Amino acid sequence: MSKGASRLSLGALPRADSVKLTITVPAELKAQLEAYAEVHSGLHGPVDAVALVPHMLAAFIARDRGFRALRIKVAKPKAE
Repeated sequence: MSKGASRLSLGALPRADSVKLTITVPAELKAQLEAYAEVHSGLHGPVDAVALVPHMLAAFIARDRGFRALRIKVAKPKAE
């Protein structure tokens, strides 16, 4: 097994407050999420695809350099 095959980008899931959000995804994406959840469960304990989605989205946003740069740019007050 290769080094990448023994690790997933998403580690163990932390506990957090949550808000319900309903989304619709293509059937192929649902199947991929379920397959990911199965592999993740084998590494970190039982979890379903629905529980993984918020953590996957958070990880994606955290790694998006463009979003981070634009967010910082928007947050800075303009010099007068």
